[in-house]
Amino acid sequence: MRNWKGFELVWFGVFIFIGTFIAINTKDSLFNYFVLLTGILCVVLAAKGSIWTYFFGIINSFGYAYTAYHNGLFGEVGLNLIFYFPMNILGFFMWKKYMSNDVVIMKGLSFIKSAIVYSACIVSIIILGFLLSLIKGQNTPYIDASTNMIGIVATFLMVWRYKEQWVLYIILNLLTITMWFYRLLNGSSDGSIMVVMWVAFFVNSLYGFYNWSMNAKMAMISEKK
Repeated sequence: MRNWKGFELVWFGVFIFIGTFIAINTKDSLFNYFVLLTGILCVVLAAKGSIWTYFFGIINSFGYAYTAYHNGLFGEVGLNLIFYFPMNILGFFMWKKYMSNDVVIMKGLSFIKSAIVYSACIVSIIILGFLLSLIKGQNTPYIDASTNMIGIVATFLMVWRYKEQWVLYIILNLLTITMWFYRLLNGSSDGSIMVVMWVAFFVNSLYGFYNWSMNAKMAMISEKK
């Protein structure tokens, strides 16, 4: 917990408490609780710019994929096993080259490049959503497609150290909360703790956007001096 800010410690503690409370009262599994814990650690460390985010990201990818599989969210399964797992390994080595005082050096995209990135996301979501809708047993295909494509693009931006990743993560987290809330209403035993986890991710993405924006601005000023 060295170099953690007060806000980070408070919200981390609050959501761990809420997750623990829900897990106990709904008699949720220890496995899902472990997924919650590793997921929260992963995103908090990402918002801080700590390279250790990738360590917890690797663990969380496998756990979350297992839970998503048992809830008919096959896009989420593929995203975590085929994409997030290797990208966590790649991200670790790419960030390692650009660390300063245990924090990664952050930067931003131009307006035109940002517009291209967001447009590519929309087109990809439409295509993948249609393909997922053809799979028997697939739930919420277009929401699933949205979380997949936005997650992929945001991960690339994260590995390349761009602050715009957090705009996508804010959208991604809201969509994923909706997806798991829908599964909860339809009787999913995993729904409660997954909603809590993704609400925690959403709060963290707001902080991540602020923190990375400030650090990217400072890095730009330093380069001009």
